[in-house]
Amino acid sequence: QVQLVESGGGLVQAGGSLRLSCAASGRTFNNNVMGWFRQAPGKEREFVATISRSGSRINYAHSVEGRFTISRDNAKNTAYLQMNSLKPEDTAVYYCAARNGPFGTITLSDYDYWGQGTQVTVSS
Repeated sequence: QVQLVESGGGLVQAGGSLRLSCAASGRTFNNNVMGWFRQAPGKEREFVATISRSGSRINYAHSVEGRFTISRDNAKNTAYLQMNSLKPEDTAVYYCAARNGPFGTITLSDYDYWGQGTQVTVSS
């Protein structure tokens, strides 16, 4: 089992930045591929970014590429999502997820563990 706790959400103006953190406990952190997803009001949860166990491979959704950066610190059992140049359409609950299987999937059901989410609100 892996327990995930997100933090760092909040209210920010358009063009601003936030850094989300995902603290993991339980199963050894570097055994898991990590991902970030988000769910806006009235919409389905969608993929944002994923990072391999070593951090050497990363994928982003087209909508955030160039603005968001996913990273991880295996020594601290923590994954991060640095969000720059935020837009009102980035407003959502952001979820951290962990996967036991191989790197590369953006499908929600392929992730085994989920955090409770953290709210990000971007005002125009």
